[in-house]
Amino acid sequence: MDGYLGVIVIVVLVALVAAGGLFLLFRPGGKAAPPVQPPEAPPLPEEKEERPAGTGEAEGATTTLPPPAKPAEPAVVAPPVEVPPPSEGRMVRLRSRLAKSQSALGRGLLELLSRDRLDDEVWDEIEESLITADVGVAPTQVMVEELRTKVKVLGSRTPQEVRALLREQLLIQVNPDLDRTLHVAKHGERPAVVLVVGVNGTGKTTTTGKLARSLVGDGKSVVLGAADTFRAAAADQLQTWGDRVGADVVRGPEGGDPASVAFDATARGIEEQADVVIVDTAGRLHTKTGLMDELGKVKRVIEKKATVDEVLLVLDATTGQNGMRQAQVFAEVVNITGIALTKLDGTAKGGIVISVQRELGVPVKLVGLGEGPDDLAPFDPEVFVDAILGD
Repeated sequence: MDGYLGVIVIVVLVALVAAGGLFLLFRPGGKAAPPVQPPEAPPLPEEKEERPAGTGEAEGATTTLPPPAKPAEPAVVAPPVEVPPPSEGRMVRLRSRLAKSQSALGRGLLELLSRDRLDDEVWDEIEESLITADVGVAPTQVMVEELRTKVKVLGSRTPQEVRALLREQLLIQVNPDLDRTLHVAKHGERPAVVLVVGVNGTGKTTTTGKLARSLVGDGKSVVLGAADTFRAAAADQLQTWGDRVGADVVRGPEGGDPASVAFDATARGIEEQADVVIVDTAGRLHTKTGLMDELGKVKRVIEKKATVDEVLLVLDATTGQNGMRQAQVFAEVVNITGIALTKLDGTAKGGIVISVQRELGVPVKLVGLGEGPDDLAPFDPEVFVDAILGD
């Protein structure tokens, strides 16, 4: 009985609870309970966009991308070292070029000397032709007197005889007996030293480079001294010449002491056991005494380390008698041992060879017969005279 009553009590209580819930649900103004939301799924990991290197970072990124790689710089390739031809026989090979500019003088003289009647007027023309060619007044007078005597002795003259007469006289004036040897022999472990001097514009630095090239072609090792520190392009120009044939170049600061560069170049030549050191000096205006004195200082400084074997004066063949005045001033400052005559291919005034040698007693040792790198040649008197007279 008691168990039955307990069941009844439980049923009544369940009914009351259910009735209360219905009342709350359907009472006036009542709202339905919000639906139960299912639990949210955890967010998926966000995929990061891959960016190529160097395009920048995504907004809000916390990591730093490495800087973009720099493009590789092209390697500097040194120009190949050239093997120049030897100096021997150069003037013979360049004879045709010399003849083109010099033969006008020879043709004119041969035509005058071949005339049937050689009166004073003709001899005046011959004299004028020689002076115009920068042979010089004194050598011209000697030549004309000798030619007059020879013509009287011969009487009648064939073209071959006239040519032989003129060739003989020109050779005498050019003087083939002068020592034209370029003294570049090494002294034991010390190199020979060549000092190159001259006025601005004569082609001094170019002649220095061509001489180095010629010596390398003869199998010698060369060190170049860029002692022209006052002209910005001079050292660069000489460096280019040196690089082309593998010759070491000693330079100094722009506007620096030329004597110091000359000294260092000589020391480098001794250290490397080079055969020859060639020192290019600044182009001196021969009217500026201070600069000329400095040139003497350069020579004295070199002589503290080695002997100066050659002092080459570079002259422009087109300057004529003005070149003679330059030569005289330089000879007073340094002991000129030889002359390098440039631009001989561009003028019919090759008589300066005769006049400069006569005035200074110094031989022309080198001649520039063109603008090419191998157009500097040892001077050959016979080739020169034959080029003047033509074939």
